[in-house]
Amino acid sequence: MEGSQPTAFIAERIREYEGVRRKHAIGEMVRAFSMDAPDVMADFGEDAAVIRNGDQALLLAADGIWSKLMEADPYWAGYCAVLVNIHDIAAMGGRPLAMVDIFSIADRAICDQVIAGMRDASLQFGVPIVGGHLHPDTPYSVIDVAILGVARVDAVIYSHTANEGDRVIAAIDLDGRVHPSCILNWDSVTMKPADVVRAQIDCLRGLAEAGLVTAGKDISNPGLVGTLGMLLEVSGGGAVVEIERIPRPDLEAHGLTLDHWLRMYPGMGFVLTVRPESVEEVCARFEAVGMTASEIGTVDATRRLSIAGEDEEVLVFDLADSGIMRLATCRDDPA
Repeated sequence: MEGSQPTAFIAERIREYEGVRRKHAIGEMVRAFSMDAPDVMADFGEDAAVIRNGDQALLLAADGIWSKLMEADPYWAGYCAVLVNIHDIAAMGGRPLAMVDIFSIADRAICDQVIAGMRDASLQFGVPIVGGHLHPDTPYSVIDVAILGVARVDAVIYSHTANEGDRVIAAIDLDGRVHPSCILNWDSVTMKPADVVRAQIDCLRGLAEAGLVTAGKDISNPGLVGTLGMLLEVSGGGAVVEIERIPRPDLEAHGLTLDHWLRMYPGMGFVLTVRPESVEEVCARFEAVGMTASEIGTVDATRRLSIAGEDEEVLVFDLADSGIMRLATCRDDPA
């Protein structure tokens, strides 16, 4: 099924994917809120802000759930509201501590399902929801969650620190399913015991504390290639991704094509850059917690992200021009 897709077709599907295009507005936010703050070690462009607190780094992140997901499955939306925030802290090499939420509800049945999903994810990952704010009378239903985590100040995984010559690693838990309510979500978490998913989250902290990772992000709505593009955009680098080396389930068995898989939110997935000598150990650590990890490319200085298939190599994102988050435009603005 996947072999019938030309590389240029896959590149176009990724480039025009709504999950990618929704990131274009980030540059405007950076321009509006950018300011000097002595204890803020990192902010926009990272999965979580990094705030120095003595010899520790506080990690602060927030995420909202796409309205399409809320409409399709309120339980899964609630579960994902917790999941994506925990992933943000894990991707930074941190330990998630607690969450708060802002919940707007128009329908009591939707409210109950969202709360059930949030509660189940909170219990499964062992990260409590400790407060928030409720709008009980809105004409719409929206869930947003903020999370606090902690890491050693010298063991934070950033997005902007990939170096030329680093190897790109994709790590995904392939033991899952296409979620029945959302064909662009791969669910590899709801059916797993708590000790399994917690070990997968803790794996990133172990990699960070061992100094094995140069940069990283959790794979989010833009999919694997789009997420890598965001990492390279803030790192000022580029890469060529060998798409045949990207971890994937049996696509035909799940009714998927390769372009579909590359646009999916993978449930438990991360994209990292590591030094060449660290590739084997990093992949082995992911394998030990039930995730498939593979080297899929090398960071270069081109500021262009391309994919290479059996037929040709095709540019997906020119990160020096507009990029994904439009940060180049923001930085070039004299204001």
